[in-house]
Amino acid sequence: MITRNFVLHITCFVLISSTCNAFADDAPAAEDNVSVGLAAQSAPRYSGADQHHWQVVPVVQARKGAFFFDSLKGLGYDLQSQSGFYLEHTLGYSLGRADRNSNWRDGADKLQGMGNIAATVNTALAVGWTPMSWLAIEGKATLPLSDGQGGHYQTSVTLIPVQNATDTLAFQSAALFGDRRYMNTFYGVSNRQSEHSGYTAYQAAGGFYGVDNTLTWSHQLTKHWSGALTADYIWLGDHADDSPIVFRRSGASASVALLYTF
Repeated sequence: MITRNFVLHITCFVLISSTCNAFADDAPAAEDNVSVGLAAQSAPRYSGADQHHWQVVPVVQARKGAFFFDSLKGLGYDLQSQSGFYLEHTLGYSLGRADRNSNWRDGADKLQGMGNIAATVNTALAVGWTPMSWLAIEGKATLPLSDGQGGHYQTSVTLIPVQNATDTLAFQSAALFGDRRYMNTFYGVSNRQSEHSGYTAYQAAGGFYGVDNTLTWSHQLTKHWSGALTADYIWLGDHADDSPIVFRRSGASASVALLYTF
């Protein structure tokens, strides 16, 4: 769900930043390490909700060569070439959505009668290019493995205007797409759901459904401690906004994270 995507920017931009750094003339190679910490976030209860909630989630990251584990992204590996092209493949987990207020996943009481969207294991493949140390262009596909939720995709451009020993500032703008099954899973209202919830039946078309803009600042506090602040703004296109369960077309989110690396 895109309401959770902003949390990923706490850590996702670190990979992009390290990838960009790998092609800088004076950049050191990425080191094997483990990071643990906490992230607090304020976000819409689900994509299209008009209510926010606060959550505190654990963050765990570990890297060994090309392989990594991230509690928010999953288990994966990345390959980088000297020409600036890179590939990332992950195996992750989506928590789905509840039809009532939830403290640990997307959901709201306004969705009562819509039924729960089951959690699913997914796989994601990202292919990108970093022509310069401050620029990354990427395409990403996320596909479910254990349920038929459909696939969603994004193309993004990331700019890193500040990048030094203590601070990294990254801005990413991503266009969001979903196939018909994905769109109707999260934005559609079937006839059965309409009868139980009272919402008008709605069939969503696949294709472009939104834009996600994220600004992230990471600061190295000490040798082991670092922090990150993230601000995220999502705008939903007509295919999503026309849904009767979408109460707000745009949504703003914010998060703060503190990590210890050893």
